Amino acid sequence: MTENQQQEVGAEPVPEDGPGESSGIPNNISDEDAFRILWEMKMNKRQKRPSLPDTVTELTTEEGSKVYIVGTAHFSDSSKQDVVKTIQEVQPDVVVVELCQYRISMLKMDEETLLKEAKEINLEKLHQAIKQNGVMSGLMQMLLLKVSAHITEQLGMAPGGEFREAFREASKVPFCKFHLGDRPIPVTFKRAIAALSVWQKIKLAWGLCSLSDPISEDDVEKCKQKDLLEQMMAEMIGEFPDLHRTIVSERDIYLTYMLKQAARRTELPRASESNTMLSTVLDFLSEPRKSIPSVVVGVVGMGHVPGIERNWDRELNIQEIMSVPPPSTLSKAVAFAAKLTFFGLLGYSCYCISKRTVRIILSVPATQYCLQRLSQMGQ
Repeated sequence: MTENQQQEVGAEPVPEDGPGESSGIPNNISDEDAFRILWEMKMNKRQKRPSLPDTVTELTTEEGSKVYIVGTAHFSDSSKQDVVKTIQEVQPDVVVVELCQYRISMLKMDEETLLKEAKEINLEKLHQAIKQNGVMSGLMQMLLLKVSAHITEQLGMAPGGEFREAFREASKVPFCKFHLGDRPIPVTFKRAIAALSVWQKIKLAWGLCSLSDPISEDDVEKCKQKDLLEQMMAEMIGEFPDLHRTIVSERDIYLTYMLKQAARRTELPRASESNTMLSTVLDFLSEPRKSIPSVVVGVVGMGHVPGIERNWDRELNIQEIMSVPPPSTLSKAVAFAAKLTFFGLLGYSCYCISKRTVRIILSVPATQYCLQRLSQMGQ
């Protein structure tokens, strides 16, 4: 994957008030001095021995770059505080979150809108999911959305708060980039569906549909304990090993790859990067830019942290886990049967409604009178 193919959002955000206001930088200085002052401010704020939450795992690349992985529970105020503290302490060059381009909208929506969206599952969302992912994958996505909606309704909390906090905090760090580090969700769903047998799909769908147990905030916070989480994962592996492979293990590999890509050495900023022809020629003729090891903060679900640690020192190739296997003959037959059943029920419903409507209209006295007059006129 080349640098241009990385999913990057809001590269190099700066403080909202501008460098001349909140940072105390005079407005009449040169670009070169402004860049230098901002960089020095960032380096001064970066703690050499940061005081980090217990949910943070530190990894190092061969080039000496530091990667701080914040393991989070997706419905947790404590996780949001962990993310804020980590970014403020290490002043990263890149922040990577467990999102893809298909879920980027949650970064810019407010909590109230997200809470409403998460609770509402309607035919329009079902149609969009099927159109984007296919029948089986679309239905599976809606079932998982139902699970998310159930947690949202139980806790009164919108999902992804830690990612929104990461986005806001990254915008306050000079020269900090924001990357989307997760595999595109259509690929994940299609690979997950292709890995399950028909019976496993039915069993999984039934389990998701029958979810109704109450969830407390204490239950969510317990997910931040590695021993409990590993126990939950072991139970899931025993029942749906192929599902765990596609939804968890493969995404561990993808997230690890994206974190290592983000952790490549950082080129020091220079003010000569303007759009003038002269500066372009000078840059071309000048020596290569100096670079230093990067500091990266990754914000991922706690369940992915062990897998990222296992894959960190391995040579990774994500081409295989990005391919979508063609649907089997049985899957095509099931999808065709599902479509046929849906349109059959829709047609039958329209027929029943229209038949009943005609009967109601014919039973109205005014209609009967008009029909009687027409009959008399015909005679």
